[in-house]
Amino acid sequence: MTRAAVAFYGDDFTGSVDVLLQFARFGLAGRLFTQLPSAAALRAAADEVDVVGVAGIARSLGVDELEAEVAPVFAALREVGADVVQYKACSTADSSPTVGSIGRVIELARASFGERAIPMLFAQPDFGRYTVFGHHFAREGDTVYRLDRQPTMSRHPSTPMREADLAAHFAAQTALPIGSIPWAEYDGDLTRRIEGMDAAAVVLDALTDEHVELVGRAVRALPAPVFAIGSGGLSRGLAAGLGAPVSLPTPTEASGPVLAVSGSRSPQTRRQVDAAAAAGWTVEPLRFDDGQAPGVVAALASGRSVALTSDDADGDVSLERIARAAASVVSTAVRAGATRRVIVCGGDTSSRVARLLGVESLSIVANPVANVVLLRAGSADPAIDGLELLLKGGQVGPVDLFEVVSGSS
Repeated sequence: MTRAAVAFYGDDFTGSVDVLLQFARFGLAGRLFTQLPSAAALRAAADEVDVVGVAGIARSLGVDELEAEVAPVFAALREVGADVVQYKACSTADSSPTVGSIGRVIELARASFGERAIPMLFAQPDFGRYTVFGHHFAREGDTVYRLDRQPTMSRHPSTPMREADLAAHFAAQTALPIGSIPWAEYDGDLTRRIEGMDAAAVVLDALTDEHVELVGRAVRALPAPVFAIGSGGLSRGLAAGLGAPVSLPTPTEASGPVLAVSGSRSPQTRRQVDAAAAAGWTVEPLRFDDGQAPGVVAALASGRSVALTSDDADGDVSLERIARAAASVVSTAVRAGATRRVIVCGGDTSSRVARLLGVESLSIVANPVANVVLLRAGSADPAIDGLELLLKGGQVGPVDLFEVVSGSS
């Protein structure tokens, strides 16, 4: 019998890390691979930890690219022997018929896990994400907005959210039927309700952590292996029934200055960068030539933390170009011994930068604040192995996050 109770694929790195956090909060050990490892390595990890995952980039892929990305992972995770396989998606349901299509994911999952209704939970109340009668809401700042009116997601550059009804949102991405079960109908046997749905997938409500845990119990009671789609809220619901709450360590002060690189255009990341600048960090736009790294290394060597931004870049710069430029500067700084703690902002950017650096696996070091995790990189490259990384989504973290991560706040 494998030890792992849950196996998962994350559609970006920051979301994958959130899964590790949710399980760690209940005392459950996890290991996250940055790409699909060999069957032997995956099996060995599943025998050693409670949760094993593969971080991917599906959220930013076109619909024609999704099959090559996720189908092999689904097949491999099914063979792990875990009771539940989660497709970790963003709590703001980032997807469209052409980019990061969850509708296409549902189609592909049926080939590996069978043609029964797939439970879907995107709510994550502790992160300000709620689903009520099938409609999704997301907090920004101190205000909770309907998803299609949330300032960031309604204007997302690749997957702008035009529909708050999640069943309708996903139905536009597939010809398969999508259903929903509202929280007001949770007073019966929710597992049986899910099993009885005449739909390929079913959206589930949650307004509170109690709802999240109820959904987690219902999902775990389905015949194994269960395939489910959802946010860190789903992960929390699954974890709550498998372990007991524990306190995670907060990070120690960084041994030297911190380097932050950002591919995010989120207003919250910009506020964090501005706060870092006010605290004395060197802040400058990310450049796309080879001339930036020496200045960054010099600033770090002088003891000043550095943040490089892309939201002020000239023109429409591609994600791939941002990731390559950011990874190049990080690699140079790390190899020069100028920093051992790095922040990468933006879920899609984090995915690519970690892979470009040669990171092979990630494990949790500390939980600085809320849903933010400091990680230790595992790599065959001695310069990268042991590097401390904070990979964050654009909207994640308080305004003073950079200072908190550096240990000076």
